[in-house]
Amino acid sequence: MADPNGFLNYPRNDNPYRELAERIKDFAELQVPLSTEERQKQAARCMHCDVPFCHQGIFYGGKRAVSGCPNDNHIPEWNDLIYRGLQRKAYERLILTNPFPEFTGRVCPAPCEKSCAEALNGAGVTIKDNERFLGDLGNNEGWVAEIGKAAKPTGYKVAIIGSGPAGLSAAWRLNQLGHSVTVFEKSDRLGGLLMYGIPNMKLDKKVVQKRIDLMTELGVTFVTNSEIGKTISYEELSVNFDRMILAIGAGIPRDLKISGRELSGIRFAMDFLTETTKKVLEHGEKNIAQSLKGKKVVVIGGGDTGNDCIGTAVRLGAESVQQLEITPSLPTNRLENNPWPEWPMTLREGYGQQEAQFAGNSDLTTYQMTATAFKADENGHLKGLQVAKVGPDFRAIEGSEQLIEADLVLLAMGFVGTDTGLLDKFGVQEIYDDYRTNNDKVLVAGDARRGPSLVIWAIREGRKTAEIVDEELLKVATA
Repeated sequence: MADPNGFLNYPRNDNPYRELAERIKDFAELQVPLSTEERQKQAARCMHCDVPFCHQGIFYGGKRAVSGCPNDNHIPEWNDLIYRGLQRKAYERLILTNPFPEFTGRVCPAPCEKSCAEALNGAGVTIKDNERFLGDLGNNEGWVAEIGKAAKPTGYKVAIIGSGPAGLSAAWRLNQLGHSVTVFEKSDRLGGLLMYGIPNMKLDKKVVQKRIDLMTELGVTFVTNSEIGKTISYEELSVNFDRMILAIGAGIPRDLKISGRELSGIRFAMDFLTETTKKVLEHGEKNIAQSLKGKKVVVIGGGDTGNDCIGTAVRLGAESVQQLEITPSLPTNRLENNPWPEWPMTLREGYGQQEAQFAGNSDLTTYQMTATAFKADENGHLKGLQVAKVGPDFRAIEGSEQLIEADLVLLAMGFVGTDTGLLDKFGVQEIYDDYRTNNDKVLVAGDARRGPSLVIWAIREGRKTAEIVDEELLKVATA
């Protein structure tokens, strides 16, 4: 440990966000990275604890949340290397577990920081920003290409279905190990959730595309607009590949099947975000038409996706934005039954919520509220929705109904699971804890296996699945 008093000598200093008045005018990234010198000071704040809680993911709350890094990143080690100025070694240490720090350093909620020992009585270490620093530096210095070079070819072929974080992680590791990898993606662009599910202001798509381009140079084959059962069959894959990994995510959205659901002004959040990202990619992050100018927007759902919808609606010029959340508001401080190092179940204001309030939406979020019906005007267009307060059982309270005007309603209520029809096409009836399935040639990784979760979980599962595939194929080779 280079500076045992670092956490005392240097206050926490996060990458600042761009000014609100500036950033709501475009889809450029929110944050402005700090200098290398400042990043070294922030890394010096890492206490190098005898028993660090940051680098091990521990479940609590009935396995509904995780404290610490689910990917077992050895955080104190690479923080110390950053402080010493040994950035190449720090990068190499980090990517032993996380090959994509340029992604997680932008979009991970950083449960590691909340379980940081310094957060027990302080603000915690800026682990996420430090990770982004290494990820961007690795790309700029060419370290990624050097470290990612493939080993001697094994002669085995692996197909990966899905190019989201789990699929990319599996492809990266398998290619490193010398296997021939082909990634099939049903969309027109690669990256899955990273490309179309996360807005550009949180994760610049040039960052995603840069890694994909590099993986192509290193030997990974990518096939877009490829849908199982339409452009290619399971039988073709089974004949041409030694193993197949399903990394298809869990993107089936939760619907709200109430009266008026068929009206044209009601959309799933992911469809709205995907459409907007496509426009950003086509026209540039500073040249997007104000397509929601004069429109009243209601977002149903209080999670990250709902927050992304709010920030996107503001940038598209919405006249007003409202958010409905069915659960009660969280407390402003930790409760006694939610101690450190657990993730703090406290009220936080997202970037999109800050932007909406800055744009004049003072009464933005209403808690313990649900929609009970969508209403149409005389021409059959959406004009609003009927809402009601809910009780502890989340049922509408009779007599509390009111009407909210809306031209667009975005359903951001989470996801219910993966495409079981696609699993059926691969003959998968059981998925085991070690990513294997009842089909000896098929493994499942990421959200498709564990359900909707964090990007870092998907990266971990892709890497672990790749190593199991490698182990299996090497056994075949030596049998």
